Amino acid sequence: MEKIVQTQDPVLRKIAKEVGPAEIQSKEIKEIIKKMKSALLSQHDGVALAAPQIGVSKRIFIVSGKVIDLLKGVDVEHGEYKKREDEIYINPKITKLSKDKAMMEEGCLSARYLYGKIERSKKANIEALDENGKLFKKGASGLMAQIFQHETDHLDGKLFIDRAVDVVDLPPKEDDN
Repeated sequence: MEKIVQTQDPVLRKIAKEVGPAEIQSKEIKEIIKKMKSALLSQHDGVALAAPQIGVSKRIFIVSGKVIDLLKGVDVEHGEYKKREDEIYINPKITKLSKDKAMMEEGCLSARYLYGKIERSKKANIEALDENGKLFKKGASGLMAQIFQHETDHLDGKLFIDRAVDVVDLPPKEDDN
């Protein structure tokens, strides 16, 4: 299982490097994506993961296929779930954020068990390359817009706890494991 680095790791504070066009379909990038998927899958509460969170300073993040199904109204808890593929975002750029903002509850796999509120735009547009190097654009609201902002912050060396308020530490209880 791939280890998810925690707040004290300096890689989380670096601005991640762009993935060059020739690199996108390389063995190295395919292996990074594979490790990211494995790390995300190992976390029952994980919704997305940026490459720096596994110690790799590259501009890549993934969004869990399970979250995408949830957002589409699929009942993932009661057998409807048919493992949708994780979405891959390489060299993502947020192209537009709504002026309409809200305080949103947030946590992070690299700031384990810390939760707080952070102001985020309610809507976000993003463009990125997929794992084949094809450009795509996506607009989102709610949780997906929040994910776009949280993960691109990771790629810029920022953590949600830098700006969050009312941060609490909520480790799982012994019987939750």
